[in-house]
Amino acid sequence: MAMLELAEGGQLYYEWIAAGGDAAHRPVLVFLHEGLGCAAMWKDFPARLCALAGCDGLVYDRRGYGQSDALRGSRSVHYLHRYALEELPQVLALLERRPYVLVGHSDGGSIALIHAADDPPGLLGVATEAAHVFVEDVTLAGIRVAREVYDAGKLRGLSRYHGGKTDQIFGAWADTWLRPAFSRWNIEYLLPSIACPVLALQGSGDQYGTEAQLDAIAAQAPRARRSMLPDCGHTPHLEQPELVLGAISEFLKELEVT
Repeated sequence: MAMLELAEGGQLYYEWIAAGGDAAHRPVLVFLHEGLGCAAMWKDFPARLCALAGCDGLVYDRRGYGQSDALRGSRSVHYLHRYALEELPQVLALLERRPYVLVGHSDGGSIALIHAADDPPGLLGVATEAAHVFVEDVTLAGIRVAREVYDAGKLRGLSRYHGGKTDQIFGAWADTWLRPAFSRWNIEYLLPSIACPVLALQGSGDQYGTEAQLDAIAAQAPRARRSMLPDCGHTPHLEQPELVLGAISEFLKELEVT
């Protein structure tokens, strides 16, 4: 088990994916999980993408998730900014200044976009799945349903990933998004500052967001392009893995990563 000591105290779990060959001379793919996810919940997707691209990978659990330490205190409406601008740079120090590409799902996609807008050195590109750049009614409706399902005990399988932190992290996710102040959360103002190429993917049947998210990213991030995936919900890399692997692989080729 590999653990990273955080400057503010506490530890994050992470794991390397070694592609072999000349991967040491290529960028690292850094995977950012969803709002209820963790490294293990990516399943085999990171390893498959790294093998396809010939790139090493880094997968980790954000603070509060998986095998990382529990959250400290209450979560603010700015929690995604804190993960993007305070925690993620500490994780990236593990790369020892190697260039990298971010692959982010849902909350992880939003974190990737916030991070990219800060124009960090070494960032070559961003691929997002189901990223949010503003709050939609459908998002809040989906979270309310998830809350009802969780309270009924039908999402308790999450405990095998988050252990004793499951109630805390589910409450932090659902309660923050359903907070009235969070309805005004919006990161569209950051999109014009993203200098690197962006590939934005979303499932046509995403229960947490509409095509308006893709439209906003593609219209406002200067080097962004979008792709709506058919017959797919909120988790494209598990529901349509071949389509996602193909799309991101082609994106990486355009970045001259592969």
